[in-house]
Amino acid sequence: MYIDQVPNFSLRQLSYLITAARLGTISAAAAELHVSSSAISDSITALEHQMGSQLCIRKKAQGLVLTAAGKQVAAQARNLINEANELERDLKTTDDELAGPITIGCYPTLAPMILPVLLAEFGEQHPRVSLEIVETTQDKLAGKLESGEIDVAFVYETLIPGTPNHAQLFAQPAHVILAADDPFASRDTVRLEDLVDRDMILLDSPPSSQHTLSMFHGRGLRPTIRHRTTSYEVVRTLVGRGLGYGVLVQRLNNTSSYEGYSLVVKEIEPAVEPVGVEVIWPSQTAMAMRVQALIEFALARQWKTA
Repeated sequence: MYIDQVPNFSLRQLSYLITAARLGTISAAAAELHVSSSAISDSITALEHQMGSQLCIRKKAQGLVLTAAGKQVAAQARNLINEANELERDLKTTDDELAGPITIGCYPTLAPMILPVLLAEFGEQHPRVSLEIVETTQDKLAGKLESGEIDVAFVYETLIPGTPNHAQLFAQPAHVILAADDPFASRDTVRLEDLVDRDMILLDSPPSSQHTLSMFHGRGLRPTIRHRTTSYEVVRTLVGRGLGYGVLVQRLNNTSSYEGYSLVVKEIEPAVEPVGVEVIWPSQTAMAMRVQALIEFALARQWKTA
């Protein structure tokens, strides 16, 4: 819901009213809250002025009594204060326990490697931290970090949007995937020059597509693209059916396609430059302790990359 106006009163003013009504006198409320009687009296007067209603009747002999409007305000104020206290408890970090939400952005092909570890292992260590996931391509991350929509993201080092803080988790080179019965399947390595006239299944999702094509263009080659897809698994499935080869960076232990066709992985010769996988976070925003803990957890972990 869009909030178009901030209330003129504060939770402190409401708490003064509630306490004075519960104890029956302003002086008793002042003693319990460790403030002056004049501070409570002035606060209640200001609250009445801001709401445009008399909330209590103050009599020296009989103390303080709420009016009908005051009773309505006090009832709703208790709910507001309880919710505010609950919000503070949910977000408050203590020496023993982290708490609160973290929104994690992740490039889709990295998600099967990165997210299960964070959700299971980091989540188990910090049960009061709520992890929310946003899977998106790197071009769509632009602005989401600096705006606060995403607290931290896991991406390839190429084409990182903006100027966020970043640190590398690991790096690995691209590889070629082939169907098990492909004529090149028995080779130890594969040259891009030998693939250029064959059909390619291109992972057409930034920055993967740019990186793949740049490897060919860097050697003066133009690959023959038969199909384009934004899905990592579709690339593997089409390759498994023998419809072309694929070039990928992310490596999974599963050597079969979604349909069960066998795949083989071949290194590229000459060797291509490894691509780094990085954790990035906003450069202009104060970092919560829970986010810092997640980044430190990710950097300290030994990631299985093959």
